[in-house]
Amino acid sequence: MDNSKLSGFNPGNNSADDEIDLLALWHSIYRRKWSIISLTLVVAMLAVLVVFNITPTYRASSTLLIENKAPNVMTIEQVYGVEDAGSEYLQTQFELLKSRALAERVVRELVLDTHPEFDPRQQPAPLLNWRGWLSSVKMLVAPSDLESKQPSEADIFDAVVGAFRSRVAVEPQGKTQLVQVSVDMADAATAARAANALAQGYIESQLEAKLNMTETATSWMNQQLGGLKGKLEDSERRLQEFMQQENLVNLDGITTVSADELSNTGQRLTDARRARNAAESQYRQVAAMKGAGYRRLASVPAVMSDPVVAQFKAAEATANAKVQELSRRYGPKHPTMVAAQTELNAARASLRAQVEQVVASIENSYQLALANERGLQSAFEQNKEQIQSINRNEFRLRELQREVDTNRSLYDTFMTRLKETTATQDLDTVNARIVDRAVVPNQPIKPQKSLIVALATLLAFMLGIGLALLVDILNNTFKGTEDVENKLNLPVMGILPLLKNKQTGEHVAKLFHENSNKPFNEAVRTIRTGFVLSGMDHPYTITLVTSSVPGEGKSSVSSNLAAALGQMEKVLLVDADMRRPTVAKNYGFAVGTPGLANLIAGTAKLEECIQQVDGIDVMSAGTVPPNPLELLSSDRFDSIIKVLADRYDRVIIDSPPTQAVSDALVLSQHANAVIYVVKSESTSVPQVETGVGKLLQLNAPIKGVVLNQLDVKKAAKYGYSYGGYYDHYGYSSNTAKAEA
Repeated sequence: MDNSKLSGFNPGNNSADDEIDLLALWHSIYRRKWSIISLTLVVAMLAVLVVFNITPTYRASSTLLIENKAPNVMTIEQVYGVEDAGSEYLQTQFELLKSRALAERVVRELVLDTHPEFDPRQQPAPLLNWRGWLSSVKMLVAPSDLESKQPSEADIFDAVVGAFRSRVAVEPQGKTQLVQVSVDMADAATAARAANALAQGYIESQLEAKLNMTETATSWMNQQLGGLKGKLEDSERRLQEFMQQENLVNLDGITTVSADELSNTGQRLTDARRARNAAESQYRQVAAMKGAGYRRLASVPAVMSDPVVAQFKAAEATANAKVQELSRRYGPKHPTMVAAQTELNAARASLRAQVEQVVASIENSYQLALANERGLQSAFEQNKEQIQSINRNEFRLRELQREVDTNRSLYDTFMTRLKETTATQDLDTVNARIVDRAVVPNQPIKPQKSLIVALATLLAFMLGIGLALLVDILNNTFKGTEDVENKLNLPVMGILPLLKNKQTGEHVAKLFHENSNKPFNEAVRTIRTGFVLSGMDHPYTITLVTSSVPGEGKSSVSSNLAAALGQMEKVLLVDADMRRPTVAKNYGFAVGTPGLANLIAGTAKLEECIQQVDGIDVMSAGTVPPNPLELLSSDRFDSIIKVLADRYDRVIIDSPPTQAVSDALVLSQHANAVIYVVKSESTSVPQVETGVGKLLQLNAPIKGVVLNQLDVKKAAKYGYSYGGYYDHYGYSSNTAKAEA
């Protein structure tokens, strides 16, 4: 299929659609200006009626100063539990001002449950309240059921409290500790009394809360004091019993003496060990040489160090030297020699005796040193055990003393707090006071009548504009020639004006020939001129006129165009709409007049099927067949078209709509030109796009569009384009006569 003819048809994808046409929006709004103005005026009047029937509401306000910290005479915040908590504390106080308990207090104090503004039994049902109407209807239908469901006093009281709380507002005053408590009511005097009652009730409730807290704290501390006193006495008794049992008077002194003794004993034990080590060393030297003779013992360092041994050894050496010297001169029995030998023996005996005495002394010293060390070690161990026992007693004593001190401290603390609480029990100090009492307001806070009316009027005006634009958007039809050209990308051959007077189809079909409506005739001539000029090089012999849906005026366009062309050429008008034929009726043909269906079926000749009317030849649809599409698709119809093309300059074929049946698609294959009729502000754009698209897909030669039944005055007034396709002069000179 050749797509070249489809290149210009691009519905729904025009870049101009993506741009906001402010002028078009203004035309849409201006076109419905009276509707917008009417809606605005109606809403404004309704707003005035409603506003002036609304009961005015007055606001009375009382100002409180809420301090973060109450001025206490004594420091008993721990008892009260009220401390400086900054913004959280103030926020808590705000919620207390809006609490249900405080609201109930005010309702009871002012007896608001019987006030006409709150008591539901005294409130008339509003006219605009659908619940009131519903209740009235139910009362008429089933009064016994409603009487059995009457609210109780408790329900009424709860409803009044809820209603009153909804009218209370608590607002902080900037970055201060001032709080404004407001009550909104229709009764200005009661509103002022309620605001003052709220402020005063808050202060009194704070006093009552502190009094209750003080009583609770006093009772609790009395109970605690009894238990603490018993614990203190029990701990003191156990401390005394322990000291008596252990015979303790001053444990600190005993601990000091025992520690000194242990230190001295340890020092002496160290010295004894040192002495025992020295004695043991000497003893081991002597013990190793014991049994080897006194001479070997005399060579031991421990023995040699003895001065007497050294003296005796020197005497022995002298005596021995003397014996050696005398032995060289005298014989052994010489008196001198005997005396010298006796002296030597005496020196040796003395040396032996002294060595034995030193050895015995070393052994004794070792035994004494060992015994001394053992004694001191035993004393050290005994002293250490004594200190450990003292430490255990000290630990237990300090534990008991600590328990006594703790219990005494707790007892003294609670006793002090109890005295403080008792002393301040009757002191009425609170952290809030009334700065400004509420006065009866003179002016209501709502309704703001002027503002409400102005806003309602503005909103109605904006709603009217929105609805106008919405209706214009939803009205997806062709309102002017620009719509056709922009959305279909097809040329507009011309327009036909909307006929103000309701006229029948027969009259409209022959309107051009009658020449009774000059603007209409000029419009048809414009279409004729455009049609003829578009085919100057290759005149359109077979022309098909169709539309999207029935009722768009394609038959009227076909008849009037044929009549206009008939003034210049030989023209045949063929009614190919065999499903809903109109040509025979429009021209007053007798019933049974043969036509196209008879010609194709072969039941009539060509001359029998053609009637000459108003200067043109007309072929009606003939007898309506059961199978129109089969007749139009036959070879005989193709032959008939060729014959008609040879005999006439123009053959205008009135075909069925494209959306109804497929006849127009088949007929388009025999035509040289297709004229598509679109009814202004009636046929939707998608329907026309679908019909045109079907024809273009079959390469149908669509030459242009005729915009039918266009309201010219309305189009000119609201900016819809039609210029160039309509004779302004003809319309202006004959409008009055034609519309009359």
